[in-house]
Amino acid sequence: MRTAYSVETVRNAERELMARLPEGALMQRAAAGLAAACADLLGRVYGSRVVALVGSGDNGGDALYAGARLARRGAGVTAVLLAPERAHPAGLAALRRAGGRVAAAGDGEALVEGADLVVDGIVGIGGKGGLRPEAVPLAAAAGRSRGAVVAVDLPSGVDADTGEVHGHAVRADLTVTFGTHKPGLLIDPAREHAGAVRLVDIGLELPVEPELEALQHQDVARLLPVPRAESDKYRRGVVGIAAGSARYPGAAVLAVSGALRGGAGAVRYVGPAGDAVIARYPETLVSDQGPKHAGRVQAWVVGPGAGDDAATVAEVLAADVPVLIDADGLRLADAEVVRGRRAPTLMTPHAGEAAALLGVERGEVEGGRLAAVRELARRYGATVLLKGSTTLVADSAGGAVRVNPTGTGWLATAGSGDVLSGLGGSLLAAGLSAVDAGSVGAYLHGLAGRLAAGGAPVGAHDVADAVPEAWRNVLG
Repeated sequence: MRTAYSVETVRNAERELMARLPEGALMQRAAAGLAAACADLLGRVYGSRVVALVGSGDNGGDALYAGARLARRGAGVTAVLLAPERAHPAGLAALRRAGGRVAAAGDGEALVEGADLVVDGIVGIGGKGGLRPEAVPLAAAAGRSRGAVVAVDLPSGVDADTGEVHGHAVRADLTVTFGTHKPGLLIDPAREHAGAVRLVDIGLELPVEPELEALQHQDVARLLPVPRAESDKYRRGVVGIAAGSARYPGAAVLAVSGALRGGAGAVRYVGPAGDAVIARYPETLVSDQGPKHAGRVQAWVVGPGAGDDAATVAEVLAADVPVLIDADGLRLADAEVVRGRRAPTLMTPHAGEAAALLGVERGEVEGGRLAAVRELARRYGATVLLKGSTTLVADSAGGAVRVNPTGTGWLATAGSGDVLSGLGGSLLAAGLSAVDAGSVGAYLHGLAGRLAAGGAPVGAHDVADAVPEAWRNVLG
């Protein structure tokens, strides 16, 4: 499990560790890891041109000490000081002793553009509100530089706790972060600025429960439902799909396609697209009598392509089994009814749907994804999977928010979300909790998207067809 902790938690852990170490030892650990990462990126350190953008405080100190280490290995290192009177004095002295040079911010742009490597040590994890005006030209120059850009702990100008970016921020090719990931390194839009992320262990002792957690292959493998010798289709779970309409029969077909590959033993379909479903997936149990008369299920999926069928949504929400609500179902579901449900509820909006539910603009959700998913979970008393470039899963009871590490931009295609709905609903029926069903479903769906695309456009049906390969990939 990859985890991320808030700035406050990290600061507390740093203080506790520094109290047990000699003065400056923790910064030296960080600087050593940073210098090693820079050297790996450069390949040949001797003779390379390195420019460190140095702000005030410890972040700038890390950059200066790392610059000193590179200078001792033969790199030409120049530190551009944004606040010369507040630069870390010991780090600055170390750089000068190693043969490094110092330049004023006004001379920095040309130096940055000609560098082989740019080290961003402008602002640390406590920075808020984007870059200050004097740093903006240097960040722009780093973007134009032919050299790689390495951020110290996180890119300057992004919010470490939320992943929000207000104004200008550095775009890094590599971020070297210390002790633990910070939430902003895992959540867009800040994640887009981080590039690849390298974690350096500096010995922090952190709480058991993080702010964010991201499943890895081994975590998903532990959660996947695997049938036993005595299993039959009913013991494995039955998922009901109430989806589709005369206008959108394809949504039903795609939701069923995801459900058939999600681990449940059988899929019941209810709705007006029965003929289309049977034509494509004859193993589906089809009914036209409504959810109440469809037969026993262990979970329902409702909403994909439902149009204005509020009655079916209400009927499904009245069932005393876990329910996944997607697409039109999100608009048609009564908030009070959702809050009053005793069985688990998993809502799966994209940013536009989340914005409508919260009564805000879509850009506000996309710019503050962590706040949005938590607020939706709180407001509806449900587990919420917020789809997008960073898919997040939050539970109404609080705790760590799950962030999905798989996916590809090619998943932004019509019907992809319907496949995810069926997949998540099937995992619910197989016995996973709402949080686990959402996060495992998103993981498999994202991995299937990568496998199906291979760098080229795909349709939603291709993603569904690749789910078994993703499943096998996870199990190894």
